[in-house]
Formats: sequence, structure tokens, C-alpha cells
Amino acid sequence: MTNLRLFNSLTRQVEDFRPVHDGEARVYTCGPTVYNYPHIGNMRAYVFADILGRTLSWKGYKLTHVINITDVGHLTDDADSGEDKMEKMAAEKAQSIWDIARHYTEAYWADVKALNIRQPAEWSVATDYIAEMIDFAKSIAGRHCYELESGLYFDVSTVEDYGRLARAVTEDGEGRIGAVNGKRNPQDFAIWRKTPAGETRQMEWDSPWGKGAPGWHLECSVMSGKLLGFPFDIHTGGIDHREIHHPNEIAQNQAFCGCGGLGEVANSGARVWMHNNFLVERSGKMSKSSGEFLRLQLLIDKGYHPLAYRMMCLQAHYRSELEFSWDGLEAALVRLKRMVMQAERLRDVETGTPDHPKFTALLEKFDAAIGDDLGTPIALTALEEALAVKKVDAGIKRSVVERMDSVLGLGLLELKREDLRIRPKSATTTEAEIEDALARRKAARAEKDFATSDALRDELAAMGVEVMDGDPLGWEWKLG
Repeated sequence: MTNLRLFNSLTRQVEDFRPVHDGEARVYTCGPTVYNYPHIGNMRAYVFADILGRTLSWKGYKLTHVINITDVGHLTDDADSGEDKMEKMAAEKAQSIWDIARHYTEAYWADVKALNIRQPAEWSVATDYIAEMIDFAKSIAGRHCYELESGLYFDVSTVEDYGRLARAVTEDGEGRIGAVNGKRNPQDFAIWRKTPAGETRQMEWDSPWGKGAPGWHLECSVMSGKLLGFPFDIHTGGIDHREIHHPNEIAQNQAFCGCGGLGEVANSGARVWMHNNFLVERSGKMSKSSGEFLRLQLLIDKGYHPLAYRMMCLQAHYRSELEFSWDGLEAALVRLKRMVMQAERLRDVETGTPDHPKFTALLEKFDAAIGDDLGTPIALTALEEALAVKKVDAGIKRSVVERMDSVLGLGLLELKREDLRIRPKSATTTEAEIEDALARRKAARAEKDFATSDALRDELAAMGVEVMDGDPLGWEWKLG
């Protein structure tokens, strides 16, 4: 196997992966704030993290992957201002904040399952670690923090190289961080937020700095350090975290560990920082403030299998912007259908040895692609080429496909054709009615009764069913 090389956002270089602990890979992924449903752009980050974890497993590392659930402390502005997102949604819905967290956590987990994302070693829930957060804050407060009326703040001038990850520090500081009276530096951020006088929050705890709640950035430092140990191997998240959230995490980690500057990457708390790029949708429906925003269930309601979206993500490199369109999703679904059809004939055969001359070069191509900073677009073509190999033992072919798909996670040997044919929510006709009309039409065509055949085609079209005569995939029909 080739060496695994990954792009490190902190050094802005592709580097050989060298684990902190021999044979192990410890990974932390910034998870969702469970105040609303995740949109498909959010879910791209978890498909990327899943591919990373699967690749580390492919390369033979013992993987420990932690994903956090933020159920407190994340403000409506990702910088350092606004209301707590959880408290705000609970007030809008007139529900308990705990019920809000439970509902949206379960919705997120449903999307994780639908996208065939592997379960991490642990889901770390922020409110389970409040005592550890207070202890962490106490340990750094004396040298690195100061107290204001609104809470305890971290002084970024007390650590070296603040903002190196973002490369966005200017004389005026980071422009997206809200102004707070009394802050020493514009970039300083809250470690602990006091509950304002006269207010009561649903989530608040006693602390040396008054009753309140932890800052969002504190949560990830505490949970990653507690569960993986500093330094751990890889920290992942969306590219939006690279500008504020992760630089603030790094500053806290430096303070807690008593580390020096970021010329030594491990001083940041992790040896490698990785970020996926944005999913772009031109109509503006990616934002949760747009009403019917693009979430995975909307794709399903329109008749698309969720793994078509996973395929769409794999077709682009994780560090590239990915533009979402319905045509692009349809193309990804067609590509998935082709692969499922080719894999169908392998489903019931016994697995053989993958060591076969016809597959040696393809396995090397696949390994080199994923080893080169998770090159999934090329890895996909290697899998397709393996599926197309002819005159080879089916068991050997199955083994190769199974191995490649263990990284790409498309579930080719479990999916069936009918799984991919999802009825749009708006469809009123049943599959039984469609199949009955198709059977009558097939019989009419066999009798060369083309008038009846055409009439039945029109009848199906009126029900919203497109009959795909001569479809090379043999799918026969789809609901429009």
C-alpha cells in the first residue's frame, strides 16, 4: 500500500500521515448543533469524515473516531454574539430545550444512517461534560482569561500564533467577532457566559464566574482532549470552522497544555486539521433561514435515494466546492444505478481471494487515489473499472468490489434495484397500479397492438409515470 497523505489546513501542505500512537488513528469531528434539522451542506462534512475514517481503516489503523453533539452554548452568530441557538429554538417552539435537543439529535442520526455513515466510537454530548468544562476553564483562567460582567473571556494575546489556521488576522482583528464592551482584543472570546441578571435559562450551571453556560469553543477542546488525549491525530470540520471556531479551540488547547507556538503543529492539540469545502446551491435554499431548506428528507420526498447524494459528494474532492443541482443529483443516481446493476450478480456468490492479475493494477490505482488526500473521484472510476472486468471468477470480483466499497460506502452489495426507486411524496398512484398497467402494455406490445400500448403509455403519463422504453439501465419506469 502507498503512504497516506493528507492536506493539513494548519500548514497548508499535503503531508504523510504519521500517527501519534503506532498503529492507531484518533479522530475528532465537530458535530452538529442540534437546534434544527441538518441541511445537506452540513451532511457533506460527515460524509467526508466517514471517508477519512474508512480510509484509515483501509490503511490498517485502529480507528477511534469521536463526533460531538452540541446541545448548549452555540450562539446564533458562529463568531461570538447573539442568542444561544438551542434556547432560541426552544422559545420559538414553546418546548423544553431538552426535547428540542433530543428531537434534532435523532433526526441527525437518521440522516447519518441513511447516508451509510459509520457509527463513531463515541457520540460526545456537550451537556455530559459540564463539570470537565468548568475544570478546564479553571485551569487556564489565571494566565489566559479575564472576567467581564457578561462572562469569562479568553485573551488571545496570551498564546503564540493565534489565528494561524485561519490566516485571517488583521490589525483590526477578525471582523466576524462581535464587539463586547471591555474586551482587551477584538478576537477575544467567551469561555463561560453568565446568565444575564433577571433572566433564567433552561440550560445553566453554577460556576466560579456565576450561573451560566459554557462557550461553544470550550466544548470541543474539553471533549476531544478528554476522549482522545492531547495531541491526537486528526481534527475535522467544515471550512467555516477554520476561520473562528477552530482557531479558538487551538488557543484553548495551547493554554491547557502549556504549549508554545504553532510551528510545532502538535501544540494545536491535533497533528492534522482537515476541512471540507462548501456545498453551493445557487437558489439560496441551503440556509436554514430560507424555510424549506435543502435537507436530506426533501431529496427523498422528491424521489431520490439518499445514497445518490453520497455519490454526488464522492464525485468531487472534499477540498473542492461542490455545486448542488437536481440535474447533478439525477446524474449521480444514474451512476449509482449502473453500479448496483453490475454488483447484483455478485451478491450471492462466495467471496474469493482478491489477488488476481486482472485486479492488481486496479487495486493499486484505488489505493493510490484514496491515499492521495482522499481522492474519491479517481477511486470511484477504479471501482467502476473493477465492476466492468469480464471473464473472471465472480467470487474474486466480489472480493475486490467489497474491499473498494468498504472505503466508498455505497453499499453496492446490499442495495437492490427496487431500493433505488423511491416514490416521490407527491405521487398519488401506487406501485401495484403502475406494474399492472406496465404488464398490460407489455402484453399489448407483444401482440403488436400498438394502439393499446400507446393508450396505456398515455394513461401512465397522466399518473406521472415516465415509461423508459429502451432504457439501457432496464429501469422501465420512474415517477416524475
